[in-house]
Amino acid sequence: MNRSGFGWATLVLGTCLSWASHAQSTGFGGTVALSSQLVDRGQAITASTPILQGDVTWTSPAGWLLGLSAGTELRAPGQLAEASVQVARYWPLSGDWQMQTDLLYYRYSGSARTRAYDRAETGIHWTYRDVLTLGLSAVRMFGAPDGRVRGAADLDFHWPLPRHFYLSAGAGIAQIPAMPCRAYEHADSWRDLEYGRPYYGCERHGSYRYGHAGLIWAMGGWRMELERIVTAPHMRRQRGAPGAAPWVATVSWSF
Repeated sequence: MNRSGFGWATLVLGTCLSWASHAQSTGFGGTVALSSQLVDRGQAITASTPILQGDVTWTSPAGWLLGLSAGTELRAPGQLAEASVQVARYWPLSGDWQMQTDLLYYRYSGSARTRAYDRAETGIHWTYRDVLTLGLSAVRMFGAPDGRVRGAADLDFHWPLPRHFYLSAGAGIAQIPAMPCRAYEHADSWRDLEYGRPYYGCERHGSYRYGHAGLIWAMGGWRMELERIVTAPHMRRQRGAPGAAPWVATVSWSF
């Protein structure tokens, strides 16, 4: 589960810090969170509506982590909006640096465009003093018609402030499959949009940029976040897709 908005807004990079802190002991832990929207690398997965999320993790002294997470819209509690499975391995490189590799699987429900973000992903992340994290990822999107592996790079920054506050900021770039911008809304799947049904005025973009900035307050197991989400304009204008709200708020409790 994402530690920055709980909508996978900065994806695995936020979890990097918490995973590393637990890697020295064996046990189970988890988080429950309420967020204003589910966002994945700057892309809105749900409409701007409250999302209840939870995750459970198991860690070992050797630095292994196994995790499961899921989220649902409060207005439709019987249907999962997203689910994920993750396997990670953490190594300390020095007193200041640590490294993590991981393998993740993401599953989304909803519209055909949303389900097109279902994917498997592997990545490597370097963290400096729990302040700066750089991540590189290889992504296989199951909804893409060409089957290519695509790349993503993310930079995440957390700076401690007085009274348990933290300044949070991040930026990233990700490759995306080609997809139509103005397709008939009754298409049933990404493949229908790309090949099966007519569309017009199609634009193709090989990559897009995204970012976030905001404040975090954390004490004990409690955490509150407010972040400004920024996404490339051509990704915000996709027809038939929910738009990412400019601000995402989250309250969470870890145990």
